[in-house]
Amino acid sequence: MKRDITKALVTEHKLILRMLAVLEKNAEATVSGTFADYGFFLTGVDFIRNYADRYHHAKEEDVLFEALVQNGMPRENSPVAAMLMEHDLGRAHVKAMEEAALAALAGETRRERDIADNALAYVALLRDHIAKEDTILYPLAERLIPEEARDGIIAGYEAAEARTAAGFAAKYQELVAACEREVLLKAA
Repeated sequence: MKRDITKALVTEHKLILRMLAVLEKNAEATVSGTFADYGFFLTGVDFIRNYADRYHHAKEEDVLFEALVQNGMPRENSPVAAMLMEHDLGRAHVKAMEEAALAALAGETRRERDIADNALAYVALLRDHIAKEDTILYPLAERLIPEEARDGIIAGYEAAEARTAAGFAAKYQELVAACEREVLLKAA
């Protein structure tokens, strides 16, 4: 039986999807004028940049995607190329959301639409992206990558995790839970 090389990534997707749900609710409330905590969006940027991008995407881009290429998937015009392009597009939405939130916090008016549009575009992109990875790319990786390459992939994930501070993942799990509690309080 082959060692699973995507289960941990799917688990990380679940936390990312939870944060996307909070981001979506707060972006919608921002547009409707019922949410003006622009600092929340900077918290979202922190989560996305550090957990989703530096922690999770680093495992995908530097480890899993490279293993797919080494095991026969083309680097260009392939699912890997498409996923990398979507990662970059997501980063652009996050940067624009951050710039709009910082401007709003600095007193610029009418930045709500910029914040919300970029947040919602990121949410839509990432939900679709995660669905493609979980249902197409990861199952393909499980079939394509031979057993003898799996220890190296798992070691690559562990090395990526070792580059983070102790308690890194737990910190972001708690951050998402706190954001979810805040949304529930506002809804009550």
